[in-house]
Amino acid sequence: MAPTIDSGDVGEAWVAFQWADHLSKRHEVTVLSYRKRGAPEIGPQLPHARVIEWVEPALIGRLERFNSLLKPGYFTFARKARRWIRGAIAGGQRFDLAHQVVPVAMRYPSPLRGGPLPYVIGPVGGSLESPVGFRDEETGPWYQRLRRLDAWRIRYDPWLRATYERAACVIGIADYVSERLSGLHVKRLEILSETALPEAPAVQPREQVEATTSRPLRVLFVGRVIRTKGVRDLVAAMGRLRDVPVVVDIVGDGFDLAACQELVRAQGLSEGVRFHGRRSRAEVEQFYDRADVFAFPSYREPGGNVIFEAMGHWLPLIVCDRGGPSAAVNSECALILPAISPDQLAGDLADAIRRLAFDPELRGRMGVAARQRLLEVGLWGPKMDRVDEIYASVLST
Repeated sequence: MAPTIDSGDVGEAWVAFQWADHLSKRHEVTVLSYRKRGAPEIGPQLPHARVIEWVEPALIGRLERFNSLLKPGYFTFARKARRWIRGAIAGGQRFDLAHQVVPVAMRYPSPLRGGPLPYVIGPVGGSLESPVGFRDEETGPWYQRLRRLDAWRIRYDPWLRATYERAACVIGIADYVSERLSGLHVKRLEILSETALPEAPAVQPREQVEATTSRPLRVLFVGRVIRTKGVRDLVAAMGRLRDVPVVVDIVGDGFDLAACQELVRAQGLSEGVRFHGRRSRAEVEQFYDRADVFAFPSYREPGGNVIFEAMGHWLPLIVCDRGGPSAAVNSECALILPAISPDQLAGDLADAIRRLAFDPELRGRMGVAARQRLLEVGLWGPKMDRVDEIYASVLST
């Protein structure tokens, strides 16, 4: 079950497609979902599954980011899904278990709670609060501030609490999920990232040489340019690296792009920071190929498939010690930084980039470790093997 699935979309719709596609190649799967108005039908995208789909309610899709955050159509979907499951079982159809893979954020009660089927929910995550030192700088649409209600709801919303307490297994994106659910009586919690790569990219590690003025270190960021992703802090770090031959490529767009561009102008960093906007999948691959280091200093990130993509390209990483990215990496392949305040993070980012710029051997070792880490935790094959083990254990109890 997934309230949105689309192989051509991004975010949760794409994540849900990946799960449905891989599961349906191993099991007899019925998919319950709805699709955005004007989006392609889900059925042809999942030829190995039986798909039951509804079209999202009218007017829902007009404000895409609002819809993505609050999912006002979710409760319509949940009502239809619950009704369909009960009708199907009453009509003689048999299901061994149910699995709701999205929404990732832990703010949506599942229609599976109180139903006749044992169920797995997740990978869930999100609901991370920003460090206090960053909150004054966070701007954007008013509805983004509603995230702050998540912690309150997980404590007091009976439907939401029942969703996790009645699940046969909750899959969490990273260890912080156990903290979020610490006040609940969860039967079983497993940690597994929400996404993966189908296979490791067929690329070789690039030759590592010390950064020079003729061959600067290339640092890459890929993702939405919003305050919590840390792009502004990455730009601020460049102001402390004027003596280091380094170029930062920022691929993506978002609410904080104008603020980041203004910071570049104010600090005279136009030669060292380059904004490329949103690019195609093929173009993003080219950016990975040219990069020396991948920086993803998000301080409120539930997961992040770009981390696995960077690992596949043998890139050393710089991440914050919060959420999914820090769970995906280890100290051998990434420099993991605290996120306490903007000034602290910018300083630590500058120190990390400086260290990697002048130590090509370290970059090489970290790149090899990143590739190995991907093979261990970031591919769909091993991930689905783990899910099969969870299913078997649920069905045996």
